[in-house]
Formats: sequence, C-alpha cells, structure tokens
Amino acid sequence: MSLLERLRAAEALPPGLDPTPASHSPAPVTPASAVGPGTGAEPSAAAAKQSPQAKGESAKVAERAPADDALRKLKDKTASTLFERIGARLNDPSLSEEQLHALVQAELNDVVEEAALPLSADQRRRLTLEVRDDVLGYGPLQPLLDDEAISEIMVNGHEMVYIERDGRLQRADTRFASEESLRRVIERIVSRVGRRIDESSPMVDARLPDGSRVNAVIPPLAFNGSSLTIRKFSRDPLKVDDLIRFGTITPEMADLLHACVAAKLNIIVSGGTGTGKTTLLNVLSSFIPDDERIVTIEDAVELQLQQEHVVRLESRPRNIEGKGEITIRDLLRNSLRMRPDRIVVGEVRGGESLDMLQAMNTGHDGSLSTVHSNSPRDAVSRLETLVLMAGMELPLRAIREQIASAVDLIIQLTRLRDGTRRVTAVTEVHGMEGQTVTLQDVFVFDYSAGVDSNGRFLGKPKATGIRPRFSERFEELGINLPAGLFGRPDGSVR
Repeated sequence: MSLLERLRAAEALPPGLDPTPASHSPAPVTPASAVGPGTGAEPSAAAAKQSPQAKGESAKVAERAPADDALRKLKDKTASTLFERIGARLNDPSLSEEQLHALVQAELNDVVEEAALPLSADQRRRLTLEVRDDVLGYGPLQPLLDDEAISEIMVNGHEMVYIERDGRLQRADTRFASEESLRRVIERIVSRVGRRIDESSPMVDARLPDGSRVNAVIPPLAFNGSSLTIRKFSRDPLKVDDLIRFGTITPEMADLLHACVAAKLNIIVSGGTGTGKTTLLNVLSSFIPDDERIVTIEDAVELQLQQEHVVRLESRPRNIEGKGEITIRDLLRNSLRMRPDRIVVGEVRGGESLDMLQAMNTGHDGSLSTVHSNSPRDAVSRLETLVLMAGMELPLRAIREQIASAVDLIIQLTRLRDGTRRVTAVTEVHGMEGQTVTLQDVFVFDYSAGVDSNGRFLGKPKATGIRPRFSERFEELGINLPAGLFGRPDGSVR
C-alpha cells in the first residue's frame, strides 16, 4: 500500500489541505427571515460590534489552525515512513555527514513524490524542512536552538517544552509528536558524542556540536516521559566586554581579573547552577598568553578557548560491560605528564579536587576551575568535602592548609532574582589562622542601591578598600593597574 493510500485509510484528508480552495465553492446564503431567536444563528453583541477587518483576521486564523494541524499530522506520518525506508542506515558509521544528508534528502523527495499529496509549494517546502529536521536535526527543538535569545531548553515529556529567555522561564509553543519522536532526538544527540542511553543506562550527559550542554533522563527514571535539558552556548563566545555590558562585572574588576590571570594566580569560580561559571571561565582563559600550553579537562567539552596551543581532554563513562571508564581524576593525573603551563578543569565535583590542589601546589600556577557553592566561604567548605571524597584519610587541618596554600582567589557568581547573573564577590584566600582558612573580600556587590521600576538591581560590585596581598606579585612582574583600583568607597586607598 502506498503512503497516500495509508494516509487516506487512516483518516480523511483534512479540509485545510483540500486541493479545491474553499473560495471556489459558494457558501449557502441564509435568508434574513430565517435568522431569529432560538435558531443559534443570531450574532452575539460582541460579534455585531466587531469591525470587518477584525472579522477577516479571525476568519484567517480559524482557517489556518486546521491547516497547521493537518500539516503536522502529515509530517508525522511522512517522517515515520521515511524512518521505515532508511532504517539502520541513519546510524551507519561509514556514511559522512554530507552523505547522510544527501541520502535523507533523496529518500524524502521520493516519499513526497509517491504520496502525490495535494500541497501548495509553501506547504511542500515546510513539510520537507520539518521532516528533515526530525530525521537529521533536533525536530521541534531546531527553531529553539536557532533562536539566540533562548539560553536554555527544558523538555518535560514530549508534550511540554519550557525555555529560558532573558533569565525568565516560559512555556514554548512547541511539542513532540510522541515519546518515540523525543527518544529519537535524544539518541541522536548522545550517539554523536559516543555516549549511549537505554534502560540499563537511563541518564546521560552529552553536548551538541557547538558545545551546548545536554542532560537526558529516560524512563523508568523519568516517570512522566523522557526529560531533556539543553544549556545553550553562544555561537560566538562571550568576551569580557560583553560581561561588562551585561553588568556581570565592572571595568575595574575586569582589569583586576586580567592581572590575576597574567600573574598566574590559582583561581576558583564559585556559584550555583546556571550562574554563568563556565562563561566566566571562558573569559578568564582568554587572558592566558598565546605562548603558553593549556590543558583543559571536562566531563563534556564546553570550554571555547581561543588560543592555538590547547589540548582538550574529555572524560568517558563506562561501557555496557561496566568497563572502560576514564574519570576527571584520571585525566588530571595524566595531564601532569603533558608539560602544561596551565590546567583548566571545567568543574571539580569529587576526589579530583585533591589532585587539582596538589597540582596547584607543585608548580602548576595559574590553574583555573569551578565549583558549586553559594559563597566564597561555602566554596572553601565544599573543597574540603570534595577532598575527603578522594578516599584518603587526611586530617582536616592538612586539607585546609592545602586549600590556603593552593588557591589565591575565589570569584563568586550569583543569579539574582531579577534574572541577571552578577559577580557578587571577588575574595582573596588570605591564609590560615588556627584551624580556619581566612578570606578577605576585594570586591563585593552593593545590594543597598535597590532596584529600578522593572525590578532590576541597580547595584554593582564595589571595592572594599583593602589591598590584597597578591598585589605585590603584580609589582614584581611589572603588571600595572589603574590608580585607586583598590580604593575605598570614599575614594581613599589603604
């Protein structure tokens, strides 16, 4: 049975796609005398007041809705038929991306031609593009991925999609045709980076070709249907000027951070989920001189370093037999044998934090990393906990001495309630006093400035007036900073 026969057998062709335009069939005229109370034909008061232009717009919307629904149903059926015809060739490793696109386009043209669907040129083009996105791209998510104003996509089952735009969550006017359609998109994403997702391994972290972070969870863990979360990355990596324009940092703070990276201070970027830690880490790495060898270590490659001499390492999960896992800790230990000038760890979340601290303390100055925490003090406590996860029974004082000796600077990022991401503290790790790691704020966010009429915070990070100890290293290296950078709020300098 041909595709057209199967379509017509399943359901009649919807009126929105009828080859005979509705305008060619004259509508029956109801005499005025036939319209009276109780007939159901009398117009409402609101309809009687409606202008002819408004009535025309309403009629167009009413006509367009069934046509869109019909085209969506035809798209789903056409995509299913195309999947049946192509089969396993979609995952054929011997086919290049260009060959796969050519194969899908040729088969898709054949399917549409054989069906002889009564479509206009615009409807045919739209059908072809959407089916191709389903097979080769990311289906209904493709327009959301192409929209640069959207920073995050959250799929809660095939019928519910949310997006983050300008720091605010809102529901998107899009959906997947079925759970199977959503699963195909998830499998396509994870298979391209050598990962797998199935009932034996129902959670996975992956990435898109542009570096956007992907997390997927499928049943039985995801009770209401497969869940997919995509943290989008900008096609053009954000630069320090962009962060200044957004209000994330100030020009004075940018000067200080540039000097800290040039002076090879060990820096930890701290913050909660979605505060922009990776973005800031990218900006900090842009200050690294081009003549240095950089080794980056990540769970899923996200950093977008612009230097030429960069070695990018990515961890690997265990295979279906439970073997072959390569952890961040394994890569970090191996990186020490690769003659790095700088080691950049995307995030420390386990025992690798001990290896990172040891690397910082053994000649690998200028290392950068991120950690999940809500304040600089919490960042120190978090590092203590992560070191304990390494499985070595170290006394707490020894761990704190390692942290105080290794880490020079903690940069705290916060996502404020107005949706903006700001650096709320730049804190020096001062040393040890008794059993405590001492910290000293260099910049802190000024919450006292209040908010504007739109609820946006008016404050910005301000210098505390205390000159950090590491400023002496700037002088030794000949790094000049603007006068009064560490000035007090009243303009004086300590």
